Amino acid sequence: MSDSFVRGLKCRICGKAYPKEPLNFCTDDFGPLEVDYDYAAIREALSREKIELRNFNMWRYRELLPIDGEPTVGAQVGGTPLVPANRLARELGVQQLWLKNDAVNFPTLSFKDRVVSVALSKAREFGFTTVGCASTGNLANSVAANAAAAGLNSYIFVPADLERAKILNTSVYGAKVIGVHGTYDQVNRLCTQVAFKYGWGFVNINLRPFYAEGSKSMGFEIAEQLGWRTPQHVVCPMAGGSLICKIPKAFDELHKVGLLKNDPKGSVKFYGAQPAGCSPISTAVKNGWETHRPVRKPNTIAKSLAIGDPADGFFACKLIRESGGWAEDVTDAEIADAMALLGRTEGIFAETAGGVTLAVTRKLLEQGRIPKDEEIVICITGNGLKTQDAVAEVLEQPAVINPSLEEFEPLVEGAREPALV
Repeated sequence: MSDSFVRGLKCRICGKAYPKEPLNFCTDDFGPLEVDYDYAAIREALSREKIELRNFNMWRYRELLPIDGEPTVGAQVGGTPLVPANRLARELGVQQLWLKNDAVNFPTLSFKDRVVSVALSKAREFGFTTVGCASTGNLANSVAANAAAAGLNSYIFVPADLERAKILNTSVYGAKVIGVHGTYDQVNRLCTQVAFKYGWGFVNINLRPFYAEGSKSMGFEIAEQLGWRTPQHVVCPMAGGSLICKIPKAFDELHKVGLLKNDPKGSVKFYGAQPAGCSPISTAVKNGWETHRPVRKPNTIAKSLAIGDPADGFFACKLIRESGGWAEDVTDAEIADAMALLGRTEGIFAETAGGVTLAVTRKLLEQGRIPKDEEIVICITGNGLKTQDAVAEVLEQPAVINPSLEEFEPLVEGAREPALV
């Protein structure tokens, strides 16, 4: 039972201990809470051999996730491919490039299924029957789908100008979707009031300490897929800033419990990627600030990253600095171009966040901040079918002809294959 490995919660600022409960902030200093594990006990209970006998999904690492026993929501989540991106590597001029592709995660095609399956499993343990979230899109899809499968009621709050595809992809699961005139940060503040007034389980509010732990599973999988070792460079998209903090935590935990072949401390550099229209974390890193300054009115096609006041902004800045990495931001045009580049080189259609991450990787390579002769992992967190309009203008329009060989032949002039003998 994995609950025997969770001591409770603790404040990330002062270290004050709390029991396992739906609470996300320290009552002394309002610092964020995180899950506290008994790593010595986990080390005794877990081995590579034990993990490798389990199904390849995120729950093969369940001793390092904050649930009591087996998951009750999202049992098939995770286990996404780590793709050797050889054609893209040649295009970028690098030696070794991997894509961690959560664009094919089950069931809603984004890495958010990882965090939601943990949060909703925990919600059921706490006895919640109604759950919800504030979201810029992917989280909305995931909470709605996983809540439906679990028989939970769900209320989803989103900015009213969210992409239509993401609203449809949420409504289809029977969730109550509420569009709010305002930014994500305004939506999130409303959700905080709703969660405490009605006593519901909001995954990124009162369930946030448990929810955030689900991101670690991406790091666990990367390390295992590389043969129980870490890469030299990892590039992550940043919205709230949690993912870029949890992947190194995953590497560190694997090392603490004796599963890694190398010590990740000092050997992995982390790089954060944001759109230029909402770049509070990357701006802070580039200016040498200790923490971010909120962006009041995000303006970017990468709406899934449009969080102007990221909850983990301070911790993301600190992690990037301490790892020796960097952060960058890119324009909408660069985002769309990178989405098309990824599609034509690797056959992967990523959403705008993936375009941000690849475009930032390319910029960091050009700046010399990431060496071209070292191993790089790029995190792809969502599927491009959700953000098709963002790339429409950079793609070639289909040729239109009559059903005639004579009209077709000029389109392939000089491309004729040699005749078979």
